[in-house]
Order: sequence, then C-alpha cells, then structure tokens
Amino acid sequence: MIHKRTTFWVSLLLTCPVILGAVAETESLRPNIVFILADDLGYTDVACYGSRFYETPNIDRLAAQGMRFTSGYTCGPNCQPTRAALISGQYMPRTGVYTVGSIDRFNWQSRRLRPVDNVEKLAPEKITIAEALKAAGYSTALFGKWHLGDDPQHHPKAQGFDEAIVSAGQHFNFDTNPAMEYPPATYLADFLTGKAGDFIRRQKAKPFFLCLHHFGVHSPHQAKTNLIEKFKTKSPAGGHHSPVYAAMIASVDESVGRIMALLDELRLATNTIVIFTSDNGGVGGYEREGIQGGSITDNTPLKGGKGMLSEGGIRVPYIFRWPGRIAAASTCDQPINSVDLYPTFLELAKTKQPPHYPLDGTSYASLLLEAGKSTQTRGPLFWHFPGYLGAGGNTWRTTPAGAIRLGDWKLIEFFEDDRIELYNLRNDLGEKQNLAAAQTAKAKELRDRLLAWRKEINAPMPTPIPDFNTTTNRQNAGKKVKAGGRNKTESGE
Repeated sequence: MIHKRTTFWVSLLLTCPVILGAVAETESLRPNIVFILADDLGYTDVACYGSRFYETPNIDRLAAQGMRFTSGYTCGPNCQPTRAALISGQYMPRTGVYTVGSIDRFNWQSRRLRPVDNVEKLAPEKITIAEALKAAGYSTALFGKWHLGDDPQHHPKAQGFDEAIVSAGQHFNFDTNPAMEYPPATYLADFLTGKAGDFIRRQKAKPFFLCLHHFGVHSPHQAKTNLIEKFKTKSPAGGHHSPVYAAMIASVDESVGRIMALLDELRLATNTIVIFTSDNGGVGGYEREGIQGGSITDNTPLKGGKGMLSEGGIRVPYIFRWPGRIAAASTCDQPINSVDLYPTFLELAKTKQPPHYPLDGTSYASLLLEAGKSTQTRGPLFWHFPGYLGAGGNTWRTTPAGAIRLGDWKLIEFFEDDRIELYNLRNDLGEKQNLAAAQTAKAKELRDRLLAWRKEINAPMPTPIPDFNTTTNRQNAGKKVKAGGRNKTESGE
C-alpha cells in the first residue's frame, strides 16, 4: 500500500514542469507567511482583547493594522492536539493526538471510563502544511515548541521544514534540538526570535513560511528581571495580577515587535502575512468552577481555562495582518479553528490542496481579503476529547467530552453520564445559563450533528470500566496518588 505522503510526492513529480512554471510565474505574488504561536496565552491576556494589566503594544499594533477575530478557537483544550491539528490540517480523531502524554498521566481508574489511548507523535505519513507549501516553492522553518516528536523520524525537519530548532521546557538554561550554544542568561523567546530573524534575512528573496512557536507563557513562570520590575508596582486589574506572568507576555510581545520591525526594514511587510494566536486558553478561572488548577491568570468573562472545553479553555486571540490586502482595524466574529489555517494558507499562497489527503478546515481567504463584503459563514466546529485532565485535590479540569459550535450555539456532551450543556454564546459568553432543558429541539439538533460527525470521522470513544464501583475505585486511585501517581496540571502541556 502506498503512503499518502508517497502519493503526494509522486503526483508532484509527475506535474513538476507545470508546477515549476506556475511557481516561477507567480512567485513574486505569493505572500510570505509568518505564524507566531504563543503557549498558554489566554483570550484576554493581551490588551486589545481586554487586559488592563498586561501590556502588549506590538500585538495591539498588529491588530490595529489587520483583522482581529473575536471567536478564535483551538482544536484542543491543551497543547499537543492543537499543534497536531495546525500542522496536519486534521481533527483529533484523524491524528489520534487527543492530549499530552499517555492516558496514565492521570488516575482515570477512579472514574467510570477508560480513556482512548493517545498518540504522542505526529505520524510521518501526514502531509504537513510545511510540506504542502514547500512543494509550492516556499522555504520553510520552525523555531520553538514542536511537541509532536523530537526523534529524527518525527522532528520537524522530517516533516517538511527546511530548518528547525526545537526547544521547550525552560525559559533560561534551555536545551535545543539540535543542540546549540548560546550566551549565559539568554531568554528563550529572544533566542527563538533571533533565529527567526536570521531565517527571514536569508530567505527574503523568495517566498517563505516561518513558524515561530514560543514556549512563553507556559510554566515554569520565568521572566527577565527588568520586565518583572516594570510590573511590580502596577495595580492588578480584572484578575490579572502577576508581575512575572506579565513580564513573560511582554517578552512575547517584544518578539512580535522585532519581527514586524525586521519586515519593515527589509521592505517585506506588504507581501507578508503575519498571524498571531495561542495553542489553548489561559491557565486560570479554575477556582470559580471548584477546580484546584493553580491559576496564574484569569480568562473572565470566559468560563474556566486550559484543559476545559469551556470557552476559557479553547477560545484564544487570533490576529491576521497583511498590509494593503487585509483591512486595517477590522474585526471578524465568524468562528475560526486551528484546522482552518492549513486550507487558508494554501489559498493565500495560490496553491492547491494535496491530492487524496482530507483536510477538515475551511479556508478563510475570502473573509480576510474581503472584510465586510464576504458572505461566507463557518459550518460547525467540533471537539473530541475522550480522556481525562486532572487537577489538584482530586478535582478534574475535564472528563471525557465532546463539543460542537454552530452559529451562536454551543453544546458540550459529557461521556460519563451523557449529560449535556447548551449555551447561546451571543447572549451568554460566560456559559452561565445551561439551556439544554429549555431548548430541547436545539439541543437535539446539535447533539445529532455531533454524533453524526463522530461516526463520519470514526472517532473512538472511551469504554466503560467493567464492574466499576465508585467507592472502591476511588480509594484505590487515592492509594496510587500517594504512591506517586499524578493528578495535577503539569508543565508538559
């Protein structure tokens, strides 16, 4: 059986003269693409999305010069599934990447269901967005957090990126893959931005696709001393209060500013699309939900935070800038999801989708380029999380669940007890009023569509634990916790 990737490259070689001719003819028209991804940055963690404590002048300027999405979503409530969806263009049931690590990270034995086993690396046969753009004549690079496999077979250099330096886990004294030297006291965000800038300078003569995937603002919460001092005397506002966390955000913002300044210096800004977003919601909002999650920020007015299918776990900033092509200071309230970036990038780059390779997203090119004129509306967005994410004190950020958003409506289905929650997000952004009992027809419509999608995509479901006994299973799980089992938020996400 021929791999999908093999089929892709064979098709490319057979049509090579045509493609090369098209590339030569349109290369000057193909935009560069710079995709900047923050880690654990919440929806309101930047000023242009509502923060009155954190300071993000460069990200705000990016939004003022481009389009800001108010309903931007990640494919997963934590890191790895979102990154797999971004790179592959496919929902979680196609990649098998549902969460971070194995299912044994948390004590699922205390609950009613056995989670679906998790895939921890992106399968090599996936045709990544980097491979698709590389085939269209782009130079490609990724600097920062990858989290989809660091061994040679799964490293980004084996997944379509011409250049790649992977690093995550520490903001100071960090390791890189491949190993590289750097001056003492170097801050990771600054290091990655320097590598990204060097790539842009070397590749400025031809189209390039650059992924700058920051580890900031993920724990451990470490920041540069001068930036921490800047926020120590500032009054907290809206649940935002940590000088260290504010300083970490400021470093990510500095990175955005450095990239923007370099594009201006090299006169590349008008032919470069810059995208800024995050991989999941902020680490905050747990205590209001009775969860011991170790909040560092607050996602108000959204409910909950990272690790939850509530809005605080999956709604994030989404900004696109392309001077002269995307209307400045524009906003879009159409929901956009991680899987939408792959087809959007391909259309903006004037290249076709890989043959015989299913993409789950929708191209947003017309919405970006025809602000206020496009009548495009997004079909339903789906989430599938067939596992558990623990927190402190035997509390849980999520149990196995699925979700759908269609228009203003959002439904969450919890697999342990078939409980459903239904919200009208236009009227109830904070998901405070469950309308499932009052709007039974709407609840049935959305649940039926969610069930049909799971069937169509062959989404595996968690399975009941035979002879489950609540008291016995939880007592045994408690012993496992004391013996070293884990049931808390971890830096690996």
